[in-house]
Amino acid sequence: MSAFTTVISAQPVVLPAPNRGEDLQVHVSAPATGSDLPVIVFSHGFGWSMNGYAPLADHWAARGFVVVRPTHLDSRTLAIPHEDPRTPRIWRTRIEDLTRVLDGIDVLEAAVPGLGGRVGRGRIAVAGHSWGAQTASALLGARVLGPDGAPGEDMSDPRVGAGVLLALAGLGDDLTPFAVENLPFLRPSFDTMTAPALIVAGDHDQSHLSTRGPDWFTDPYTHSPGNKSLLTLFGAEHSLGGVPGYEVAETTDESPARVALIQQLSTAYLRSALLGEDSGWKAAVTALEADANPLGRLESK
Repeated sequence: MSAFTTVISAQPVVLPAPNRGEDLQVHVSAPATGSDLPVIVFSHGFGWSMNGYAPLADHWAARGFVVVRPTHLDSRTLAIPHEDPRTPRIWRTRIEDLTRVLDGIDVLEAAVPGLGGRVGRGRIAVAGHSWGAQTASALLGARVLGPDGAPGEDMSDPRVGAGVLLALAGLGDDLTPFAVENLPFLRPSFDTMTAPALIVAGDHDQSHLSTRGPDWFTDPYTHSPGNKSLLTLFGAEHSLGGVPGYEVAETTDESPARVALIQQLSTAYLRSALLGEDSGWKAAVTALEADANPLGRLESK
């Protein structure tokens, strides 16, 4: 496939979700040409929706990926009040949303004009930012520790071959009192997150949920086994330069160059992990290493 192609999209595509209280709405973007297309299921950060994260979704779709963005129950577009009885388990519903997307690939394929028969079922990745990264990590094998410290349910999915985890929260050992009281699911274990993943962290990302510094966001790399890469972005805060979108409130560190690096490296990583196309990833790694004024550093294990 050429460097980029015309993108077709459809939204909202609705997947029935009888026990969720709201059917699942998703945005599907796909290249207008090509076959056996790899899939990226993307989980948004807190409050966002299927229409966020265009800097990533548009880039990936133009370079050969079918990108599916669901709207989770915490989305501001749904305006579900905090007192809603579903609130305590939204973190689980988010994970179930991603699984529901994988179960509904046939429906999604049929909903986008011209996409029928072109989706590669065996080439699936998950990605996400912030809370969305935690959501995606569960399908890669991460688990949530219970009150007794034992790992909770295994919600990994064998259909998922790789992941891109952006600003993913670290271990729950040093949470702020607010996080301890309100976010009991923020106690991850990465011991069983065995699937390949690119983890992206900002070295100026100081979370109000942890008493540790920005190195908290490198825990998923440090404490997970298997094939992992870590991109640490210099000067980046939680939006990593603007992955949710440019000129939005969450983008406190706007940097199109930083976003462009994430676009380039994540695309090359996923083409390597899902399609076995290693030359682009190797070239991107070499270019970053050779840069006299790099925007970040990359390490792999």
